[in-house]
Order: sequence, then C-alpha cells, then structure tokens
Amino acid sequence: MTGVPTVLVVDDAPDIVRLVRDYLEHAGFSVLTATNGPDALRVARSHKPDLVVLDLGLPGRDGLDVTRDLRRESSIPIVMLTARADESDKLVGLELGADDYVTKPFSAKELVARVRAVLRRAQAAVQPSEHIRLGILEIDVPRMSVSLGGRPVDLTPSEFQILLTMARQPGRVFTRSQLLDAVHGEAFESYERAIDAHVKNIRRKIEPDPRVPRFVQTVFGVGYRVAERP
Repeated sequence: MTGVPTVLVVDDAPDIVRLVRDYLEHAGFSVLTATNGPDALRVARSHKPDLVVLDLGLPGRDGLDVTRDLRRESSIPIVMLTARADESDKLVGLELGADDYVTKPFSAKELVARVRAVLRRAQAAVQPSEHIRLGILEIDVPRMSVSLGGRPVDLTPSEFQILLTMARQPGRVFTRSQLLDAVHGEAFESYERAIDAHVKNIRRKIEPDPRVPRFVQTVFGVGYRVAERP
C-alpha cells in the first residue's frame, strides 16, 4: 500500500454511506462506494481498494456472499458492519475471513479507528517479524520460545501456535474455529471448545493475574484476541 489508502464502503443505506465516507475522507482516506453486492465486487475488482467496509445486510447478494467471493480472489482487509441481532452472521463473517466488525448503530469515529487498526495489522502481516514483542511478552518464532520480562515461559506446541497466531495480528478477533485451524496437524482435540482450555493454560503461564488478563482477551460471543497495547 502506497500513497493515500483507498477504502470501499458498501451499504444500501445512503445516509450511512455519506456518514462513513465523510469521516473517512476527513481522516485522509480516499473513498469508493457501492450499494449492493454485485457493484461492490465490480468496484473491488476494478479499483483494488486497500480495505472494504462491508454491510452484511445487503439486498440480493448479501455481505457474506461478497466476503466469500472477495476471499476467493484476494486477502483484502474487510471490516464488517453488523446489526446487533446478527450474532451468527458475525461469526460466519469472521470464519469467512473478515478482519474485524463494527456493530450498528456505530460511532463513525470508532469505525475510522478500526479501519486504521486493520490496515496497520495488514501491513505488519505482509512481512511478519521473526521476533514479536508485546510489552514484556516476547516471542522468538524460529526457536518457538516465549519469555515474559526475560523469564522463559514453557508452552506446549499447541499453546505456542495459538498464541503466535493472535500475536502476529494484535487486536484482531479470532474465532475458536480459526484458532483450531492454527494448530491443524498437531495432536489436538477436534472440537472448538478445546481452545478455551488451551487459552486458560496460556493465561495461567503468561498473565500476571489470569483473572484479569492483559495479553489474551476474551471477545464475548466471538472468540479471543491479543491486546494491541498490553
């Protein structure tokens, strides 16, 4: 990504499109718009935006269909807009590869902040560091080792892969199924709730107070994330 980043805003409500466009342009982004799924795909394919803000409740081809098609073609970052009642759609959207979500009604300032955060993570993921530092937590990827304030932390291979997956994109929400995929091929329980047990063990080993986690945060109803600034 070079120059001014371009964001494609997709929503069938003209007032939401105007609001989001105005805030994004004020924040320094170039903005494209679409009001339905086919147009969103056409604009994304022809203009190659840096990120898509995508409403899931589109008429005709909905946002989940659009996400599916975009993910077949590219790894473009996607921020979903969801209604409060669309808990299942939110989960499906994340499973399909969306990077974040904002729940309607939303703050336009919060949406701009989410867009910036997702773009930062996308840039960092292009050339992942072999060494990751999050506050006093350090991950040495080649050696598969973790230390906390210089003290070695003994993680199992599965625990290491789960932590590394989240730490490479701090702030991104991962569903249990996505974290399960991170340890695919390991000797690992084949059900999603097993992730909870592993996260509990990771917290016990790296959190100063596992009851108030600083590093691995729960996103209720969705999954887990590593804090951007623990």
